[in-house]
Amino acid sequence: MVLGALAALLEIEGDIAVVGRARNGKEALNTVLSQKPDVFITDIEMPEMTGLDVAAELKRRHLRTRVIIVTTFARSGYLRRALEAGASGYLLKDAKAEELAEAVRRVNQGLRVIDPELATEAWAEPDPLTDRERQVLRLAGEGMASGDIAGELNLSEGTVRNYLSEAISKLGAANRIEAARIARTKGWL
Repeated sequence: MVLGALAALLEIEGDIAVVGRARNGKEALNTVLSQKPDVFITDIEMPEMTGLDVAAELKRRHLRTRVIIVTTFARSGYLRRALEAGASGYLLKDAKAEELAEAVRRVNQGLRVIDPELATEAWAEPDPLTDRERQVLRLAGEGMASGDIAGELNLSEGTVRNYLSEAISKLGAANRIEAARIARTKGWL
């Protein structure tokens, strides 16, 4: 429903054309690779691949497509991660349709568009987790055992326990579930 609504709102604009739609991250990545749009609009949470993962992959491939994240997550941790992944825009879903259209135009011109309230919060509390700690903690938060995480990430079980221990310590949590909850609440997962 949101996908259709965003596309319809943008299609009303005379200078913006919607060239593709996707229901999950892998489909979105494939659509961007085949269509090569000037601007790609995505949410953070999507099945199969997050919007942040897609943005990072586009950055890794040095594609010219610029990324705008449109999400409900008003968390500075997500904004920081989005910018690190190469996003040029970060808006909340409650933004007005005119703001989104203007954001597309501005980002297409090479400018950044970021929700102003989040911009000031984004640098207040840095994310203490490394990428690997974040990966391990995300899987642990989903209920996976250390052995299963090790198999998923091609690590030893001891290495997984070390990453979890570090993450728990950095976040001042009592256990892996609490650490995952804290990190998710702050937008670091």
